[in-house]
Amino acid sequence: MTTLTKRSRRSEAPAERSNTEEEEEKERTDEEQHTDSKSLRLTLMEEILLLGLKDKEGYTSFWNDSISSGLRSCILVELALRRRIQLEPQSSRKRKLLDRKVLVKSSAPTGDVLLDEALKHIKSTDPPEDMSSWIELLTGETWNPLKLHFQMRNVRERLAKSLVEKGVLSTEKQTFLLFDMTTHPLTDSSEKQRLVQRLQDGLLERWTNDWRRMSHRMLALILLAHAADVLESALSSLSDERYDTASSRSRSLLEADPDLESAKVTTPAEEVIWAVLAAFNRS
Repeated sequence: MTTLTKRSRRSEAPAERSNTEEEEEKERTDEEQHTDSKSLRLTLMEEILLLGLKDKEGYTSFWNDSISSGLRSCILVELALRRRIQLEPQSSRKRKLLDRKVLVKSSAPTGDVLLDEALKHIKSTDPPEDMSSWIELLTGETWNPLKLHFQMRNVRERLAKSLVEKGVLSTEKQTFLLFDMTTHPLTDSSEKQRLVQRLQDGLLERWTNDWRRMSHRMLALILLAHAADVLESALSSLSDERYDTASSRSRSLLEADPDLESAKVTTPAEEVIWAVLAAFNRS
């Protein structure tokens, strides 16, 4: 995984809804107040993939070996934001984030195939696994043959197809020297521009020195963009001065101690977000 580098200077709705649905809607309200009304509602997985895709070529960098585990981390955080999973409660011994197991809070379907697939895996696992283990299991990075079935396959392609259905990407075939590859060039550049702008604004115009005043989804987006190694490219269009400011602020989050920061949280979803950063810091 690479880190940010210091840039050198250049010269009809149902009548009744479940409590879970109402909580999800409340969770998203704060973020949507700061989002262009024309924007699509994308999952964290779709946003991170969109940031990582080359606009014209329609594929992610061959040198990015972090995006696979980053996308699986997005799935776990999205489940937490939708109140489906959480870390087991803290004990009097104050265990570290990665010593606490991931538990299912609600097994209600999310309506998203990838999220529901991961949720099914977590629910069926006994004894439960910790956050670091789940990232590895969903990515397929395990030596235990009895746990290989937890690997979520073709995640990038499935997310890309979802973005094609939403009109953001297209589908093409490109021929390389020895093989053909399905690619997904960008068709709706405005959607990606809004996403990049929102991420940049989170580190600039709407920055707060206290991350607890950030929306949960913005905090997650910044940390997950780092985990998937797509944060620097999202900031690359900034002027040198604004790039340095955004980089410095992002580093203040990324270099924070997840276990110390998690002691300040007010929701289970925030604990999951910091647990994901702890897992990447350890890897």
